[in-house]
Amino acid sequence: MTSGALDVRLAPLLMRLFPDAQPRLTAQAATVGQLIDELDARWPGMGDCIRDSSPAVRRHVSIFVDGHRARLDTRLAAGTDVYILTAISGG
Repeated sequence: MTSGALDVRLAPLLMRLFPDAQPRLTAQAATVGQLIDELDARWPGMGDCIRDSSPAVRRHVSIFVDGHRARLDTRLAAGTDVYILTAISGG
């Protein structure tokens, strides 16, 4: 785990699926995968919305760490900004 907090922002779609979640929160984790585990512990089922069974970040989800696209094994440090975004599609 990191010694300091991460600043995490969640996509509006996740807010609709998990109404008790906050759009912006702090968390502690050493990797993106561990962060997803923490989010899933707070809001059961959220992990399955972000990560697939391979495991990898779902195809229509993007995670950015300090402005760079991240994978599950991306390392996190205290003070890091993490954005979890979902794709918007329609017709």
